Amino acid sequence: MPELPEAETVARQLRERLIGVTITDCRVGRDDIVREGLSTLSWYRGARLAATCRFGKSVALECEKAGDRRFIVFELGMTGLLFFTLLSPSYRKHTHLTFSLTGSVPALYYWNPRRFGRVYLLNRAGLERFCARRFGLDPLTVPWEEFRSLVGKRRGRLKTLLMHQQAIAGIGNIYANEILHRARLHPYRTASRLQFPTVKRLYDSMKEVLTEAIEAGGSSVRDFLAPDGTKGDYWQRHRVYNKAGQPCPSKCGKMIRRLKGERSSFYCPSCQPK
Repeated sequence: MPELPEAETVARQLRERLIGVTITDCRVGRDDIVREGLSTLSWYRGARLAATCRFGKSVALECEKAGDRRFIVFELGMTGLLFFTLLSPSYRKHTHLTFSLTGSVPALYYWNPRRFGRVYLLNRAGLERFCARRFGLDPLTVPWEEFRSLVGKRRGRLKTLLMHQQAIAGIGNIYANEILHRARLHPYRTASRLQFPTVKRLYDSMKEVLTEAIEAGGSSVRDFLAPDGTKGDYWQRHRVYNKAGQPCPSKCGKMIRRLKGERSSFYCPSCQPK
């Protein structure tokens, strides 16, 4: 956490509340969080927020100043969050970057209790190189033929492919489990051996699960909160994730099982045969 649906939820809330406002000040709580180089934090003072976008699990603010456009890319990592207001004094301890803003939202806070997230300051050329190096195809917009070609070339396990950020950007353990159950595919199936109709079923399931999760505001299974402090509701619709020992929701009569590995896989042995 957070994965693509949570990052998209964050990007949409930023778009709704912050477009057109100006950054008046930037305060850093921990220096190793911010990666300068292609831009500097001082440049963003006086810049207007022109757009927001999402790259995989990361969220970017596009800023405009004196005809120049630069970007702030928030790498949310495992526990990174953006807030419009700090929910309690306890959040101040791990608030590593604060932007003071004009308008109805006085500030934007980057909070992260762990060290997996970073904030990158990039110009346009730097953003393009950054994205090319880190992010594969976006599962919400990838054309069918491109997805089919990608799957056909991969000889490894199917779940590993779904979570490979340089191949398909944004899917983590939670949604990989949910997508594979809906597609009726075992996590250990070999990607390149799937037949055309099976790949199409996977493609459709991937888009359906992610779209439904975004509409529900993501999944708040651990720490995720949207910038306005609300929780995502999609965890209530999870079919297999973290449900080992519970009946399969397809009513096949089997219990959900757990495969232990680098990331635990949850599956139904009847609906998802190996």
